[in-house]
Amino acid sequence: MTIKALSSLWAEPRAVDAPERVWRDWVLVGVLMVTALLEGALRDGVAWRPFATIVAVGLAPVLLWRRTHPLVCVVVAFGTAAALGLATLLDGAPSVGLDSMIYFLVFVYALVRWGSGREIVIGLAVVAVAAGVGTVADHTGPADVIGGLGVLTAAAAGGAAFRYQAESRCRALAQSRSRERVGLARELHDIVAHHVSAIAVQAQAGRAMAGQRPEAALDALVAIEGEASRTLAEMRAMVRVLRDGAPAEYGPRPGVADLMSLARRAPVPVVDVEVPDSMGGLPPQVDAAVYRLAQEALTNALRHARNASRVEIRVVQDAGRLRLRVTDDGQIDPARPVNHGFGLLGMTERVQLLGGTLRAGPAPGGGWTVDADMPAEARR
Repeated sequence: MTIKALSSLWAEPRAVDAPERVWRDWVLVGVLMVTALLEGALRDGVAWRPFATIVAVGLAPVLLWRRTHPLVCVVVAFGTAAALGLATLLDGAPSVGLDSMIYFLVFVYALVRWGSGREIVIGLAVVAVAAGVGTVADHTGPADVIGGLGVLTAAAAGGAAFRYQAESRCRALAQSRSRERVGLARELHDIVAHHVSAIAVQAQAGRAMAGQRPEAALDALVAIEGEASRTLAEMRAMVRVLRDGAPAEYGPRPGVADLMSLARRAPVPVVDVEVPDSMGGLPPQVDAAVYRLAQEALTNALRHARNASRVEIRVVQDAGRLRLRVTDDGQIDPARPVNHGFGLLGMTERVQLLGGTLRAGPAPGGGWTVDADMPAEARR
């Protein structure tokens, strides 16, 4: 398990949300440089005063690259600290360095927050070596050692916590965008498939009647023009949503009350719609889903039901449940499997998102039946 965890950490990519250098970084570096200068000039008992001050002041600007090059910054900072510790051991001098060099903890935080897995492993190893050399050089006691390790651990843990939080937000945002894309794709499919199927049916009817009743063919062309115009308008609305920075201009979403617009007496097949007059108010998502389900089921019937003369759409609401049934009397060729493509998948997703079930298949008496059952109230 430990080897697997280390292997996973080693393969971890860099954080992708590293911000660019901003004015606050320059302010931080300026404050730290001034603090180091003041400490080096005013504090008593500073070993190797000019050199220690120069080191503390000179390493502060390295913070400007802590997000883009976290490992390099750690190696430079803690490598210098380790070199100072070794010099202290060789010279026998007291601890070399300023208290203001506590900003080294920012390098540890940045390493874990922004670095890749291998950078974190290598960087923490460098920090551990520098901490070990400093502990030996300063002759610190167990309490100081435990306290120092605790501070370093806290800095690393802070970087890990903020990194995990940021990655969680990114995953949640990606999932939200994925759901939006699926929803838009479902809407686009339902809209285009329905209108194009209607255009195809009208075109077939117009071609069949062109020789006998030219005026009927003209009516079919008018209907085709209307369907094409509605298709273009709805597609433009969907594309506008997909464009970054473009405002979404949604019109009123069709619902159960609009199901009657799907009814027709000609051309064949006849579409009969029955909706109870006492239908109670439905949540918007349920209301819109019922219409889209009926629209897609009707589209499938127009496309796949051979020699169908009638399609029936029925809506029933009872005991907090809503049931939609769409049936046709077309013929099904058992030797030719029916492929509804993304339509049936989209219908199933719509119903499941509302906590319902959907069944679609051949009816016992012939034809095809789509039966959707869902709560009449929105899921919480």
